[in-house]
Amino acid sequence: MQGLLKSHLALIVVQIMYGANYVVAKGLMPNVVGPNGFILIRGIGAVILFWTVLSFQREKITRNDYVRMAICGLFGVAINQLMFFNGLMLTSPLNAPVIMTTTPILVLILSAIVLKERVKSMQVLGVLIGAVGSVFFILLNKEKGFASDTGDVYILINAASYSLYLVLVKPLMLRYRPITVITWVFTFGLIYVLLWWPSSQEAAQVHWTALSGFEVAQILFVVIGVTFVPYLLNVYAMKRVSPSVAAVYIYLQPVMAAAFVYLYSMLKLKDYTGDMTVGKALCALLVFLGVYLVIRPDTFKKKNTLKSE
Repeated sequence: MQGLLKSHLALIVVQIMYGANYVVAKGLMPNVVGPNGFILIRGIGAVILFWTVLSFQREKITRNDYVRMAICGLFGVAINQLMFFNGLMLTSPLNAPVIMTTTPILVLILSAIVLKERVKSMQVLGVLIGAVGSVFFILLNKEKGFASDTGDVYILINAASYSLYLVLVKPLMLRYRPITVITWVFTFGLIYVLLWWPSSQEAAQVHWTALSGFEVAQILFVVIGVTFVPYLLNVYAMKRVSPSVAAVYIYLQPVMAAAFVYLYSMLKLKDYTGDMTVGKALCALLVFLGVYLVIRPDTFKKKNTLKSE
């Protein structure tokens, strides 16, 4: 039970970091670094950190699993991150999170198809409630100047790619340590990003000596706080929870993103939106309710069974 609680806490921390990333990364693109170059910098830094940790606990991997890790690297790192950063540059830091909430729906479908997982009615209800809360949360922002259908499409592709990654990586989590899986997944992902020529071009255009200390700190946060730490926490959590449960935590992202948008506005760093409202708070409650229903379906089922007896 304690291990399960730690897994859920890990997923919450991940969403806090991802929520901050919406304003941190967007503030750096494209003037400081382009989205493709940002992913290359992020990938190189993360791979170095992952291999440093893995060097202390190596384990043998079967040949077939290398193939699966390579596929996970394509969908969980290359396509996922390239689409996300390019989309975030074009759309709003408050619009992107709601599109990401399509992930649990996609994961439920893919898990049923690929992993043959049984979809429970309470999970479906939780996904629907969370989706409603997230959609209305974003609609209440009434922001202007961020209309970009292309950016939204990129974010949607990112969500689909990440959903497939969550499903494909689950069997690997059952056979290997999290650090082993994520190191190889990121290594393969970095290779794909290197093959994408705009990445090297944009990374080479960064004027490192002209960057302020705050800008450097933001880049380090994206490399470590939004890449290295969250990916480790995600794979740790998926040792004990299903892809569907892990994915539903993405419903926290609109809330976390809005909180950081509000914080940035208060600190006069970047102003992306107006004040928070009671309506948004109510939508946030729907989000949390959706998460609760998805992670506790069996509890409700047991209670209903006892009542019927």
